[in-house]
Amino acid sequence: MLEIQGLGKYFSEFELSDVTFSLEKGYVMGLIGPNGSGKTTTIKLIMNLLKKDRGEIKVFGLDHVKGEKEIKNKIGFVYDENHYYGVLTIEQMKKIVAPMYQYWDEHLFQKYLKEFDLNPKQKIDKLSKGMKTKFSLAMALSHQAELIILDEPTSGLDPVFRNELLEILYFLMQDENKAILFSTHITSDLERIADYITFINQGSVVFTNEKDQVLERFSLVKGPNYLLDSSLEKQFIGLRKSSVGFEGLTADLEVISPALKEKMIVERPTLDEIMIYLVNRTRMGVR
Repeated sequence: MLEIQGLGKYFSEFELSDVTFSLEKGYVMGLIGPNGSGKTTTIKLIMNLLKKDRGEIKVFGLDHVKGEKEIKNKIGFVYDENHYYGVLTIEQMKKIVAPMYQYWDEHLFQKYLKEFDLNPKQKIDKLSKGMKTKFSLAMALSHQAELIILDEPTSGLDPVFRNELLEILYFLMQDENKAILFSTHITSDLERIADYITFINQGSVVFTNEKDQVLERFSLVKGPNYLLDSSLEKQFIGLRKSSVGFEGLTADLEVISPALKEKMIVERPTLDEIMIYLVNRTRMGVR
């Protein structure tokens, strides 16, 4: 569905460098990273909204520039913000967009309007943020798209709507011929539906792997401070110390376990915790 190899884009104060990952049909990939890490830049490059400086992007096996028209006919794209004409109604906007797609399904669009409780006569700029996202999603899903790209669609939305969106995506993925690239900083959403995780920080890919392997690779260790010494601390990706003890993330539990023995508590970290520790490690200049 999607192949990115050695992707690079240069700005005066930021560089996207050697981004490489791929997404097969039938899977959901979560794209995570702190604000300004390069997630949206990567998506804009995939959609040819920005011109790459180097590297290769293939969608459905086609070059993303040479095959742009055919590719975009089969992509459903939901931005983090509304980019439709606010002065138009939902119905008026649909009449402009629908003819651009070869496989527009009016019956399916009307189904989503009803399911999302969207009034076709409502002006777009009068919709709440959540309703604008629902409208964008209805547009993205109504032309038989095979690849769904979501750029922070749940940002600023309440948990009820986020859960509703995840249910829609889960149902959508019952069709194993589709795939989803889901960029978000709300990693708990990805823990529910993602099959793969690609973590981008400061313009580079930190890792791209199966979600379960990512969560199994790292361990969150807690214990009393007196157990730590300088050599043991080096086995941690990051440490937090307080008067009551320490908490640290490690990918070397087998090395740490004999030293801490039964006095330590080992927990499975969340994607949030993994991301925070890795980002803080980079900020301190440690690779």
